[in-house]
Amino acid sequence: MRASIRRKRICIVATVPFAIRAFMRAHIEALKKVYDVTLVANGKANDLSGLLDRQVSFIPLQIERKISIKNDVLALIALWRLFRKEKFDCIHSIMPKSGLLSMLAARLAGVPMRLHTFTGQVWATKKGFPRFALRFLDKVLANCAIRVLADSHSQRMFLLENNVVKPNKIVVLAEGSIAGVDVNRFKYNPDARCQIRAHNKIPDNAIVFLFLGRLNRDKGVPDLAQAFASAAIQNTDLHLMIVGSDEEGLDAELMTLAHRFPGRVSSADFTNCPEEYMSAAEVLCLPSYREGFGTVIIEAASVGLPAIASNIYGITDAVEDGITGILHQPGSVREIAEAMLLFATDRKLCRRMGNAARERAINKFSERIVTKAFADFYGSLFSANDTVSRRCRY
Repeated sequence: MRASIRRKRICIVATVPFAIRAFMRAHIEALKKVYDVTLVANGKANDLSGLLDRQVSFIPLQIERKISIKNDVLALIALWRLFRKEKFDCIHSIMPKSGLLSMLAARLAGVPMRLHTFTGQVWATKKGFPRFALRFLDKVLANCAIRVLADSHSQRMFLLENNVVKPNKIVVLAEGSIAGVDVNRFKYNPDARCQIRAHNKIPDNAIVFLFLGRLNRDKGVPDLAQAFASAAIQNTDLHLMIVGSDEEGLDAELMTLAHRFPGRVSSADFTNCPEEYMSAAEVLCLPSYREGFGTVIIEAASVGLPAIASNIYGITDAVEDGITGILHQPGSVREIAEAMLLFATDRKLCRRMGNAARERAINKFSERIVTKAFADFYGSLFSANDTVSRRCRY
């Protein structure tokens, strides 16, 4: 009787469980049909509820986001021991810190397939030694991996231009993005629109510009606040909505803006229902200084929102300038304000770009398309690896 074929074992490593839930959920659902999947992150099993079952297990391991030589060395050793013990067929990492440590540990442990997904470079906006050091660490990571994924074509070019990785080693799946967008979830919801606008006392005729994400300077939040202040003086229909957790103490600046324009600035903390806030808005704003892709842009696009966003690598894949949104030079408060005023005065343009953005999100960046490309990529890698292994035995 023929022995059953052993299922390949994949280990996905991230610094925090949130990244796995946000970026890998659909991919894990596809992978577990063929492979056994183990998730490793600094957290608890409850953080991954809904993902774990017979084919998907979880191992907690302390990997800190901030640099700490002692703790990072301990995490590296723990990962090496884990990989040696479990004998995984593949290690796949996301996020910078977990990527560096797990790719190093996997190479030292002799794991045959080592994959990492780049979702943006923290050194992109830095200068001097910090840029050199962080870029060097990304080169080490890429050298330890056998293949590297980038979540946008422009990010791939950025990494190649900076000699981080070789051309034959880095690929972009489908049209880009790490996980695509769930177009059935991210769609216009008139009830959510009414509830959120009523809660924030936003008039029906107001045009709402939405920022949704982590509140920090790299995301350009202070630039957006200044641009809104400039545009809001000229047009009283403008309303700014800020949704996300404050990482750098920007609340004081936003409070000052709210006092300056009473009733025209609203805010909310982190939300598990971003699509509801998108339904309440007309335009998404992402004046970021660095992005790997800008997933929030295609999520908002799926709801029907055009974008005002920075003309930087990553974002240029998510926004078709003049068709699905307006791109501006990073840090240009004047250009952001001008784009706001254009959308506020030409509502037909806003709707036309919003419709084009939704069509593009569905046709190029749907979760179904990206997940299929991801599963096919794994299948081809394992097939090629098995062929090489058979040849080596003869």
